[in-house]
Amino acid sequence: VMQLIFAAFFSLFALAAAPLQAQVAAPTAANAGDPAARPFIETLTADAFAILRDKSLSKAESRSRFRAMLQANVALADIGDRLIARLRREGKVSPAQYQAWQAALPEFILNAYASRLYDYDKASVKVIRTVGRGPFTEVYTRVTRPGEQPVDAIWQVKQGAKGAPVVNNLIVSGVNLTLTQEADFYSYAQKNGVDALIAFVKTSNERKPA
Repeated sequence: VMQLIFAAFFSLFALAAAPLQAQVAAPTAANAGDPAARPFIETLTADAFAILRDKSLSKAESRSRFRAMLQANVALADIGDRLIARLRREGKVSPAQYQAWQAALPEFILNAYASRLYDYDKASVKVIRTVGRGPFTEVYTRVTRPGEQPVDAIWQVKQGAKGAPVVNNLIVSGVNLTLTQEADFYSYAQKNGVDALIAFVKTSNERKPA
């Protein structure tokens, strides 16, 4: 089953609850990384929940706002590159295919998760700590939802092209979503071809959202 990461962001709310990971409860590291990373994630998640809980918004209006958040706060181009990096290294992606991939991917991410976000309007996210690792800052969070086990997630944040922080990757309950999704896409393309992978994304975008 093809599930998409990026989300970076949307995938966190779409995943089922999982047992807590010990890494979130570990002692705070000396290097806390970029001080802007923590408020960035706190604001991003708070804004997302505010949209979910705003009953005055239609689903179309909510989707439009989520789309804007995704484009402004997630390193879509970089993540998209990593998802097909192995295919590109092997020379299996033409320049035209690469452009089509990058153009189609953001809407696919939104379509993949938007309809399920409303099940998480009562959830909450708490930042536990931050750790700097090279050019990235990992923001450790705990997501709680009434009646469900908490989910631990690590948001990898970096400085974007414009100098503002952006989400570069997401690890949920120990699963690196970019690596997992890259493997799924690679396997699909190996069996069906790169054009089929792009066509799958485009066809999904053309379906009427739920």
